[in-house]
Amino acid sequence: MMESVLEQHLEDTMKSPGTLGVLCTDQQGLSLGCRGSLSDEHGGAVSVLSKQAASLTRDPTDPTPTVCLESDSGNILIRTHGTITVAVHKMS
Repeated sequence: MMESVLEQHLEDTMKSPGTLGVLCTDQQGLSLGCRGSLSDEHGGAVSVLSKQAASLTRDPTDPTPTVCLESDSGNILIRTHGTITVAVHKMS
């Protein structure tokens, strides 16, 4: 049941204008699902970037900062929600 809910969220995210890819990982960086330009192989890096950003900020009002990677091929936004880390690749 949860898998189908996640699949629906991935599909809905991909329908958002300018979205090139989406990836969800668990706390170990294992891919829970992906679409478009982001693939399973990106899971580890996405998870580590989110954890490292949280250790840098140490903001009690926002314990899970959003990481934004900017490049000519678009922006990748990474944020952890509970035990799941989500990365979204958008056109810049």
